[in-house]
Amino acid sequence: MRIGELSRRTGVSERALRYYEEQGLLRPERRPSGYRVYRDVDVAAVRRIRVLLTAGLSTAQIVEVLPCMVDDDDLLAPICPELVDELVKQRDRIGAAIDELAATRANLDTIIANERRAS
Repeated sequence: MRIGELSRRTGVSERALRYYEEQGLLRPERRPSGYRVYRDVDVAAVRRIRVLLTAGLSTAQIVEVLPCMVDDDDLLAPICPELVDELVKQRDRIGAAIDELAATRANLDTIIANERRAS
């Protein structure tokens, strides 16, 4: 299938699909004319990429973890034990960022509340 069809089947823009290719996440065949030719398995690969992106992984991280991921009853699951440790570290980094943002929000709430008292 060509890039337009993959875009329609996945709901991902052609521009994003080209970016995934640039990052090494997708490897379509190329016809002599230069057209990209995708396989049906690329539909599932794009779905896995999207899930990992929404989980907070960068495309560089996804290149490394994608070979260790499988679809298990429409759920993404790691098959490499060392990957779980890396995912836990990523989750912990996200948790720390959330905590920091919550503290920042609390500080702003305090400042806002103080302004209202001063008025």
